[in-house]
This record gives sequence, C-alpha cells and structure tokens, in this order.
Amino acid sequence: FPNSSNLGHPPFPPKQQQQQHNFFNKIPLNIRPIFLSHQQVVHAQINFQNAVALLSGNLATTPAVRPQSLAYGNGGPVHPSAAPTSFRGKKRLSEQSVPYDNKRQRYHSPHRETTVVNQAVPSPEESAYCFSGSISSPLFNVHYIPDLNACVPRLHDVSFPGVTENTLPVAKDKLSQQVLELFQACQQQTYDLDRKELCRSELQREIQRIFPCSRLFLVGSSLNGFGTRTSDGDLCLVVKEEPVNQKTEARHILSLVQKLFSTKLSSYIERPQLIRAKVPIVKFRDKVLFLFLNSCVEFDLNVNNIVGIRNTFLLRTYAYIEKRVRPLVLVVKKWASFHDINDASRGTLSSYSLVLMVLHYLQTLPEPILPSLQKNYPESFDPTMQLHLVHQAPRTIPPYHSKNESSLGELLIGFFKYYATEFDWSHQIISVREAKAIPRPDDIEWRNKFICVEEPFDGTNTARAVHEKQKFDTIREEFLKSWQILRDKKDLSFVLPLRATIQRR
Repeated sequence: FPNSSNLGHPPFPPKQQQQQHNFFNKIPLNIRPIFLSHQQVVHAQINFQNAVALLSGNLATTPAVRPQSLAYGNGGPVHPSAAPTSFRGKKRLSEQSVPYDNKRQRYHSPHRETTVVNQAVPSPEESAYCFSGSISSPLFNVHYIPDLNACVPRLHDVSFPGVTENTLPVAKDKLSQQVLELFQACQQQTYDLDRKELCRSELQREIQRIFPCSRLFLVGSSLNGFGTRTSDGDLCLVVKEEPVNQKTEARHILSLVQKLFSTKLSSYIERPQLIRAKVPIVKFRDKVLFLFLNSCVEFDLNVNNIVGIRNTFLLRTYAYIEKRVRPLVLVVKKWASFHDINDASRGTLSSYSLVLMVLHYLQTLPEPILPSLQKNYPESFDPTMQLHLVHQAPRTIPPYHSKNESSLGELLIGFFKYYATEFDWSHQIISVREAKAIPRPDDIEWRNKFICVEEPFDGTNTARAVHEKQKFDTIREEFLKSWQILRDKKDLSFVLPLRATIQRR
C-alpha cells in the first residue's frame, strides 16, 4: 500500500509505540509462499484457534503440514516452499526482508503466474453458488477461483512508477498544515489493515465450509484509500457472479453465516446480528482483534453487493492519482462526524456519499483537480467487467497532473462554499461519473429527494437516507457556518477540535 516509510508506522513516540502489541513484529519477513493441495485445505486444522495461537505468540501450536506440488490454471507446476508451514494461509511474503506495510502480491512480481488460489470442490446442492468463470486444473478435478483480495497491488509500485515516497502535498499556510497533520495522525495505518485482513482470511476459510466456492472481500474505506484509524471493516461475501435477491436469497445466506458465527465461532465472534435492511448485513465484532486494538473493530458483512467491490477500486484510483485528495476527504469525514451529519442510519450522509461529494467538487473547479475516470478510461471501469479483473483497473491509470495549485486550506474552504452557496440541491445531481452536476430526472429514484448523489456504477442515490427536511436543513446549515468561519478565521480548530479528534483516532 502506498504509505511512505514514515507514514507506514504508528504516529506515536517510541515509548508509547512499545506499548502496542508486538505480534506482527514477531512474524519473520522471509517466509516464502506456501501452496496447499485440496486435501490439505479440507483436512488441515487451520481455523480461528490457530489465529488465537498466532496472536498470542504461541506460534509452535499451529500444525505444520508438508504441502505437495500443485498445477494451476495454466497447467504449470508450482513447487511448494520448504519454509516453515505454521504460517500457511496467512500473508504471503517475499524471500527478501520487506517493510511491513507491503501487502500481498504486487502486479509486477516475477512470480505472478504462481499466485496462490483457494481451491474448493462444491457438492451438487452447492454448485449454484459457484462462479461460472472458475478455472479447471489439469491436476485435480477442482475449480480454482482466484483470491482477488490477494492481488491488491501497492499502487505506487504499479500505477505511478514515477512517484517518490513523499506523496503528500506541501503545506505552506496554517490551515493546510492543520489538514495535513490531522490526516497523518488519523489515516488508517498498514497494521490496522493487516489485522482486518487476518480476520477476513480466517472468516473466508470458515465460510467456505458452507459455501465452498464463495469468496470474502474486504471493501469500502478499509481498502479504497480513505480509511481512518476508527474505520469499520466492510466485507462482501460473493457466492456467485449472478444477481442475488437481497430480500430472500441474501437473507437466507446471511442467516446461515450468522448461525455459523453464533455457534462454531462464538469464541471468536461477538454479537453477530442479522440486520434486515434493503441490503441485509450481518454485523459483528471480532474478539481476537479486540484484544490488540485500542478500540473495537466492527464488521458489516453483506452478500453479493458487487457494486461495492467495483466502487472500492474506483475510489482507490481517485485516492492516489492526486496527492491532495486523501487529506481533504479525511478532514471532511472527521468534520461531518463531529457535527453529527455522517450517519445514514440516522438520516444524514454516509461516508461514501461524503467521499463522492469531495470528488465531485474537485472535478467541477474552474481548473479541475480530478477528471472523470469512467469517461477517460471506460475500459478500466466497465460496470460489466468480471470480478477477477476489477482489481487491475488502477494499474492502467497514470497520475493526474492538474494546473490547479490551490492549497489544502483553500480547497477545504472552497468545498464548504460550493455546497453552501453554489450547488443547486433542488434541481441537480452530484455525479462523479460525469464530473459535473447533472439535471435531476423526473423519476422515482430522484423525485422529491433532498440530496441526490449518484452511485458511479449502478446510478442509484447514495444519499437517499436523507429523507427528512429537518436533517437536510441541518446539513446545509453546517456547510454554511463552516464556510463562513473558515473564510474568516483560516483555522480548522474553530470547526473541528483537532486535539480531541486526534486522541480519538
């Protein structure tokens, strides 16, 4: 992940840093990839109990299995590593010592063709939940489906070959410096993401006992570049590459997952709840991660919300093609949370809508800071693209060089001014896809809505939760007041308590 050497470490002084749990520091960095046969995947006793043993530092308790050679979709044999196997199924690390902010395989890895894949043999009644595009291996009668999360690249390695480690903007004024300091203190750190990924990989292993061909994706702010230290983990369980009825089929699948969490995994999963919303989810906490985090990480797991996977990589590309985007988005999210207008469950704006609003503003400046990626690169963000190709989109997008040299402080003031005085809420739709405000059509999706923010792929309204006039008026008032204060004071602390926000990170 594109954190520079200093940003990839916790923002604590050395004395405090030593108080953090050092499990991840114990993992050797020279472990080579391990490839498992189907029989070993099915019979090996690797589950959450092994994760507990790993997190407790008792690495010797995890069983060692001597893997066999495998053949992959291209028919080429892959010989297993002779490295210790107690870490099999965990992170795949290169033979050289690498910084711990390196995540998974890079696109330009010389061993890309030997990407580890998860094998699964579906029973007849489970075959309905298998990907139609899975690859058959000549070695076993097995369908191999790529672990797509395992292919997430370090963007500054593949998308931006000319970018140096220092990818943050220069702050020359007080307000810009405050924005930058808040971003550096509150942005999601690599080890935060590592812990979420550990949970994802273990949960996928257990869920595959019910749905062998399923894949569990980490999506949303944890992966799109706009995460903070307090971001929840969003998970998408893909059982098939076909639409799933969210009211019936998805709820049934999630009820089985909830039952699994409540029974077999009750020692590791806390309070799994099935929320019967428009897109139903299972909400839960991970007890193992709770032992080592200052605050509890909550997870929301949905079924086949494919658009969430697509927009994760679209937003991830926007996050890294211009260095001012991420700091600006983070401070807006923190500001909205402090002013109680960042909670869709309470009739205000979701974080996703706020991100789209920031991107739209940067696209509509007289000298735009961002383009429309979907218009400029339609092949890379095709809404019909197969899932196993979606993660490749960022590698094809070069950095965007804007002639607009506005500082972070100037952009923040302009953001509040745009939505307080310029944007026509009654007649326009916020569209990142078109990189402009578009007229509101007269159909049920947009009619009589207070705020209209277009989802870039499926065209729905991401701000439909704002359905009360009082909530809408509160949101507009906060934009107006913050614009007036920052215009006059040029000091972020007048609209957001910086010290308290950083301490709550």
